Amino acid sequence: MSSPTGPAPGSPRIDADASGLPVRMPRTRQSGRHRKPEPLAAPEGAPALVLAVPGTPTPASRSLAAEVSSIARSELPGLDARIGYVDGGDHEFPSLEAVLAQAAAEQKARAAAAGQPDPGPGAVVVPLLAGPDSALLRRIRQAIMNSASGAELTDVLGPHPLLAEALHVRLSEAGLARADRARLFTVATAADGIILATVGGEEAVQAAGITGMLLSARLAVPVLAAGLDEEGAIARTAEQLRTSGSHQLALAPYLIGPELADGLLGAAAAEAGCAAAEALGAYGAVGRLVVSNYAAKMGITLPGQGLGAPVR
Repeated sequence: MSSPTGPAPGSPRIDADASGLPVRMPRTRQSGRHRKPEPLAAPEGAPALVLAVPGTPTPASRSLAAEVSSIARSELPGLDARIGYVDGGDHEFPSLEAVLAQAAAEQKARAAAAGQPDPGPGAVVVPLLAGPDSALLRRIRQAIMNSASGAELTDVLGPHPLLAEALHVRLSEAGLARADRARLFTVATAADGIILATVGGEEAVQAAGITGMLLSARLAVPVLAAGLDEEGAIARTAEQLRTSGSHQLALAPYLIGPELADGLLGAAAAEAGCAAAEALGAYGAVGRLVVSNYAAKMGITLPGQGLGAPVR
């Protein structure tokens, strides 16, 4: 009984070239609903994502921004992610205006080489801000205008359920909340009232309050937002929580980190008489929201983009 000599079904076809040597041919692409999806990547020639970093530039803020950019690139391979500092101005910390001007020049050069008359926007600017800050956003818009880059500006990152998740994680890391409310264990230092601290005026406090409601639902404790930059606001909010029955408070910064002035958080925690969690920092959700805002502006649909939509 003879054995079959042809290739097994679904295996790569092997032909012979002119010299008689075998040549492996590519596997036929599987069709139908079980076909593996094509890996998502940034479109070729897409504008750069420029992360607008607020606050006084420091090595710590540079490291944080670099980590957030790295997360964004991992979410959208091929993404040209750059960092511009609102208060920058040298080689170590390039200003947002300079980064945008360079991105626009490179975009125009690529378009000219490809024979495209309209290169499109030079970049998409994503503010590294959890909530609105009208003064900072004005400066970012001014930098975009001064750069003559035609760059587009996205919304800030919140309010968003993913930021409520990040706040929960930071509180649990500080021992101020249970890591998972569904598990049957307690944390002796867990807070029964949370002050959600932000900067940027009344609009920022209102936006933080929306994420605060999501955080309250996660922790099953009251959460109130207050402005770090409003004199007496933290103390008043702490008193309000205590009057309503909360005895063990915690301060949770609704801030990424670079926009937080040195010593401000510690002073606020002392004012409220409670412990404080760390700022959101380069938590994975922050990087995902950055690339999600970029993708929304570019009309790119990311996997799972419909889940955990922003709350406006």
